[in-house]
Amino acid sequence: MEKWFNVGKIVNTHGIRGEVRVISRTDFPTERYRIGNKLYLFMPNAKGPIELTVASHRTHKNFDLLTFEGFGNVNEVEKFRDGILKVPESERGTLEEGEYYLQDIIGCLVSTIEGEEVGKITEILSPGANDVWVVKGKGGKDILIPYIEDVVKKVDLQEKVILIDPMEGLLP
Repeated sequence: MEKWFNVGKIVNTHGIRGEVRVISRTDFPTERYRIGNKLYLFMPNAKGPIELTVASHRTHKNFDLLTFEGFGNVNEVEKFRDGILKVPESERGTLEEGEYYLQDIIGCLVSTIEGEEVGKITEILSPGANDVWVVKGKGGKDILIPYIEDVVKKVDLQEKVILIDPMEGLLP
């Protein structure tokens, strides 16, 4: 059974030439939406995915705007609204050491190097210089962990465990 990864959701059409507005969920929109790439559209209540080939990509405000080969006007893509664009696991790119897919990090258990459980990662923020992992702590409070070498010491995706060495004042 092939595992699929969400790369975006079609939320509307844009203009009359078959462009769709996508709220992107991919870590690498430039590579994922490259002209000629294949994406698979999953529609609610549909039996299987529809294979689409990217014909154009541009960004507009907070959206990625895409057109697909063979779909040149708004009437042809109107039915794609609310569809989820996915790629199979086999098309996930390989990452450099120290790089991770967001969906692999979310849900990992965070512990200190002394063995104290901190909580589970629920979200990843990208405010600028480095990512910040949002960890739901024992008391239900959110704890912000910067993804920097001084703090994050080990990421074990097999065991879904991340070890940190918290700097003073990081943990409540």
